[in-house]
This record gives sequence, C-alpha cells and structure tokens, in this order.
Amino acid sequence: MAPRANWKGFLKIAELTCPVAIHTAASSAGGISFNTVNRETGHRVNREYVDNQTGKPVPKEDQVKGYETGPGEYVLLEPEEVASAVPQSDKTLTVDAFVNVPEIDDVFFDKPYFLAPDGRQGLEAYALIREGMREAGVAALARAVLFRRLRTVLIRPFETGMIATTLHFDHEIRSAEEAFSDISEIRIEGEMLKLAEHIIETKEGRFDPRSFEDRHDAALAELVRAKIEGRKIDMPKRKEQAKVIDLMEALRQSAKGTSPRKTPAAKKATASARKQPAGMTA
Repeated sequence: MAPRANWKGFLKIAELTCPVAIHTAASSAGGISFNTVNRETGHRVNREYVDNQTGKPVPKEDQVKGYETGPGEYVLLEPEEVASAVPQSDKTLTVDAFVNVPEIDDVFFDKPYFLAPDGRQGLEAYALIREGMREAGVAALARAVLFRRLRTVLIRPFETGMIATTLHFDHEIRSAEEAFSDISEIRIEGEMLKLAEHIIETKEGRFDPRSFEDRHDAALAELVRAKIEGRKIDMPKRKEQAKVIDLMEALRQSAKGTSPRKTPAAKKATASARKQPAGMTA
C-alpha cells in the first residue's frame, strides 16, 4: 500500500495531463530525539513566548507577525494578512521546459520527492512522460504551489517512477566569491601532483549509500541503552588532530598507506616521489 501523499495534483505538459501524487523521498525522522526535562522534577518543560521587555507570558491570541523597520520598531501583520500573500494553488505542476540535468548545478537542489501516478486513470500518460524523458535524456522544469510557496521543480525518471526535486531560487544561493575570497592562486605541478593523483587512483571506488551510517545517532542510541540498563558509560577521549607541516612528506606517508595498483603510472609516481626533496611546506 502506497504511503500517504504530501501533495496531490496534476502534471501538465502542453495539452497532456495526468494526476500525480508527491511523497517524501528523504526524511531525517526516525533517529534519536530528546525532550527538554526539568532535572529537579523529571517533568517535561513547555516552551512559552514572553515579552522581552516585561518578561510576562504573551497569550496566543496576542502573538502576531512583525517586520522590524528599525531598532524596536515593527510593522505588525495580522494572520489573515499573511495568509492573503500565500499564492493560490491550482494543484498543477506545469512543465515550462525540458533541460539537460548537467546544466543545473546541484547547489540549487533542495529536497527530493517521489512523484507517483495518483490512481490508475493517468497511468498511461504518466508512463509516456517518464519514458519520453528517459529516451531523450532530459528532465522537466515545472512550477507549482507546493507547501504554501511557488516553487520550481526538476522532474526526472527514477527507476519505475519519477523524482521531483524542489530547487532553490537564485537569490537563495550565497556568493561563492565571498566564501572563496581568501583562497590565493596556487600552482600545483610536478611530483607533488603525480603523488596526489596516485593516492586518488588507489582509493577509487563506487558510491554505495548502504556503506554509510549515522555514527552519531548510533552512539546516542547506545548511550540511551546504557542509561536504561544502568551500565557504566565510558566516555571516549577526543583525538588530537594531527598537524601537517610538510605537505610533500604528508603525501609520501599517505602513499605508503595505500595499496597501489600495478600500473606504470603508479609505480613511476611512487618511485619519483622517493627521490624528490621535500621542498614545499604548508
């Protein structure tokens, strides 16, 4: 039985329309969660809004949205006024264009959802859209009001269905130039670059999501079990981060710890590195 849909509507391409449903594809729910508890009484603590000047609790009916126009000055917005600004939904994912996925930088990717047919009525149209995109090697850019916001969605074939990924707007992406402004131009070449390429080559692998685990969540689960069972909790010691001074020596040590493949390039890089003096530091 299919899980409950987060949204139901129609996928529309020109005159072709089919009923669809959106389901959550990724969720952080299910991990360890905590409540805030009063240490003295063992009772849960309730969150309460208080006036930051008087310190008195503010009743729910007196809580309104406010936009700060100056220090301590706000324009107040009533709930019905805020609601009037929410775009009206026609429950339609309208496709504007078909694009090549590599054209979209994944920094724009927000949240993935499973886009499934809603009932058997539009199954043929759904399959036609999916297979048409798969054959052409493209994805669809669509717009719809989802979760009270007008959103741009990237729709792609995925296994027997489709994935709909909401995209960030351009103004939501922060400037990369600001983040990287302190990075100076450094030219890496010669034996140092060959050694780095060798290390990367020996560590080549394939992405398998099943090989990754949330160690923090697992550690919290074990901590809770130990508390319940009354077992002694051994607090792990924090490891000191190694300080790398000589970059070339660090590369050499990393190369020693790998299992080099028997390729001419790999053997040449390792042999050359042994003869190269440590001439660069970081």
